[in-house]
Amino acid sequence: MLTPRPGLAPDTNDDETQALVKPTGFREYDARWILGTEINLPGLRTLGLGLATYAHEIGVQPRIVVGHDFRSYSEEVKQALTRGLMQGGMEVLDIGLGLSPMAYFAQFALDAPCVAMVTASHNENGWTGVKMGAEPPLTFGPEEMGRLKALVMNGEGVARPGGRLERVEDFRERYLEEVAAGVKLTRPLKVVVACGNGTAGAFAPEALRRMGAQVIEMDCDLDWTFPRYNPNPEDRAMLAEMSRRVKETGADLAVGFDGDGDRCGVVDDTGQEVFADKIGLMLARDLSALRENATFVVDVKSTGLYKTDPVLAENGATTVYWRTGHSHIKRRISELKALAGFEKSGHFFFNAPIGRGYDDGIAAAGAVLAMLDRNPGKRLSELKTALPDAFTSLTMSPHCADEAKYAVVEAVIQDYLALLAAGGEILGRKVVDVLTVNGARVHLEDGSWMLVRASSNKPELVVAVESLRSESDMRDLFHKEVKPRLAAYAAVGAYNQEI
Repeated sequence: MLTPRPGLAPDTNDDETQALVKPTGFREYDARWILGTEINLPGLRTLGLGLATYAHEIGVQPRIVVGHDFRSYSEEVKQALTRGLMQGGMEVLDIGLGLSPMAYFAQFALDAPCVAMVTASHNENGWTGVKMGAEPPLTFGPEEMGRLKALVMNGEGVARPGGRLERVEDFRERYLEEVAAGVKLTRPLKVVVACGNGTAGAFAPEALRRMGAQVIEMDCDLDWTFPRYNPNPEDRAMLAEMSRRVKETGADLAVGFDGDGDRCGVVDDTGQEVFADKIGLMLARDLSALRENATFVVDVKSTGLYKTDPVLAENGATTVYWRTGHSHIKRRISELKALAGFEKSGHFFFNAPIGRGYDDGIAAAGAVLAMLDRNPGKRLSELKTALPDAFTSLTMSPHCADEAKYAVVEAVIQDYLALLAAGGEILGRKVVDVLTVNGARVHLEDGSWMLVRASSNKPELVVAVESLRSESDMRDLFHKEVKPRLAAYAAVGAYNQEI
């Protein structure tokens, strides 16, 4: 656990003159560092200069939205980043304290092609980071992050004239109007709104009240020390508190948000967590009934029920499985003009006419409320029970060194492709498809599947299985198929957990 920092220590001479930027902070979709030991204020100015240089390099208007989350040091981080952006000739529009989706909305509302949101999301205190984009509603993926890293680490930032700063007053109100406008409940719904003392507490309760919900606030006071648990709707501690509060209050559901408000977790009226891929399937059923022949995009960790669901088939819906990662899903729904996209981690994306294509946890909560409103007399637990059965494993992560993991996954892909080409079977079922956009997702003829991919940010593989038959069959798919196949590779080590 990182020690919380009440603020930045007094600058030394090196702090003012020597830029510190640890290369590993450039991740696949954003950038994250421990402030002070992995990046300092001059390093953040260098990052801003590199981002401005990249914007000029790709030929977009040098106009950028910046905002920050509620951590004691985030505003100072944003100020250092802003100095670098201005040095690089950018017109900077500062929306102040906000959520990542609020910054994405500002790109549209303020006619700014670029965004740099200072947030470490749900990471522990001590961390900082930046989510960036230069083509609304998209955010940077591996290619853009790779080029930005090169510009920063090689000192290739170019100073230009024209930099200026404009502070945008009360943008919070414009965002609240936008996110609440599409939902007007016709029946009372009692909703626990859980924010883990993160930044969403300043936005989510008010937004859901404007939608017509009866809001029960839980940990909505902003407190950068996160006194109870980190704001992470995948975290067991947060979900347990959401469940307890639903049972105490008789609420219709609970919705929980991460630190920067771009993810949403859901607990139903019985106090049971509903994973985001199953929430997405309920939403896809509901939305495809309103808009026939809709396309949906889901990540490769999501349930196989999208392929076999009779309601989606009847409504003419198409589902495309794609790479895990919010930037990848966002880009794919834009390319396909899909109606919506769902990622198992809790990122939800809605294209026109519902949304603008970016991930917004509050908009996702609103979509769930609207779905319940369109199904009078139905509780969320009943909508969940109406889904076909699927028995899905926890995500398992065997150790595999960064230097070896991609080679292992490529070898596994080739194994499964060869099995497919030979008309092979796994536990008595034919292999009907091997999706290779993000590792190997192997589909069997009954709709069951297995996934092996490389972790994007840890020395691990990611393994998951799902059976449409039974829990014991799900365990067999792991213990009799995936685990022994991976055991053939010396680089694959111990699992963090097993089923």
